[in-house]
Amino acid sequence: MYYLGIDLGGMSIKAGVCDDNGKILYKDTCVTVRNEDGDRIINDMASLCLRVIKEAGLTVDDIEYAGVASPGSADSEKGTIIYASTLPFLNYPICAKLSEKTGIKKVYIENDANAAAKGEATYGAAKGYKDSLFITIGTGVGGGIIIDGKIYTGFNFSGAELGHMVIVKDGEACSCGRNGCMECYASATGLIKLTKAKMLENKDSVMWELCGGDINNAGGRTAFDAMRNGDKAGKIVVDKYIYYLAMGLGNVINIFQPEVVCLGGGVSKEGDNLIIPIKEIVSGENYAINVAKKADIKTATLGNDAGIIGAA
Repeated sequence: MYYLGIDLGGMSIKAGVCDDNGKILYKDTCVTVRNEDGDRIINDMASLCLRVIKEAGLTVDDIEYAGVASPGSADSEKGTIIYASTLPFLNYPICAKLSEKTGIKKVYIENDANAAAKGEATYGAAKGYKDSLFITIGTGVGGGIIIDGKIYTGFNFSGAELGHMVIVKDGEACSCGRNGCMECYASATGLIKLTKAKMLENKDSVMWELCGGDINNAGGRTAFDAMRNGDKAGKIVVDKYIYYLAMGLGNVINIFQPEVVCLGGGVSKEGDNLIIPIKEIVSGENYAINVAKKADIKTATLGNDAGIIGAA
């Protein structure tokens, strides 16, 4: 059997055909045109899907079903996008529309982070575990919760917004309307903000050299690269960032006590430079400190394909 996975993002749409083993046979992408209505996006998505199916050497009849991973709140029962802040959708019947335009009879939808969590739980770093959490670190902080092998969404399909727990009282204003959210401090955006602030405080930091003298070139790797070069300012940034991320992870671990937490997104590529100090901090924050079984923390393995594979 073959399945189609679609990862709908604010900047691009990715689609791929997967087999029973979660292997992507063929994938492609197109730009997300956000300045028009939802129908334009669906038309482009449908064209992409049909192209991917053809290039995989298959026909629509070969596709058992298609899954869409979407940002925002997705009603998996009705097949609608309830709301997505970055896209022109409001109670939009995306599954019915995509089915109509492609001829694929069965189309399902899930929140993108939830889909990625399912992908990691089925074929990635959380394979073999019944209870797992997936945290994706990007522009924001997304989360997916797997309980007894199933995605947890809450009764209104808006659950698992792990990035919007407050970790700093009366902290920075978040786009969600709260103050001090994990997303403000533990996202790649938060890391870059910390990096720039420390660069302004330390004009002799290696971070300036890494940025070619232009602070606007600072990225998620800048502080880590500087730290590896022995730069004290870079290490301060990394340590502070890891502390914020560990505080958030400690909270969700204490609530759910999963078998494993998988970290995805660009920052997760730091590997042991990120994972080892996080584990050390979280171990001191773990309520189950005297329990033999403790949650493991590891890097996700599906990378940018997690959304496609999870959706499929």
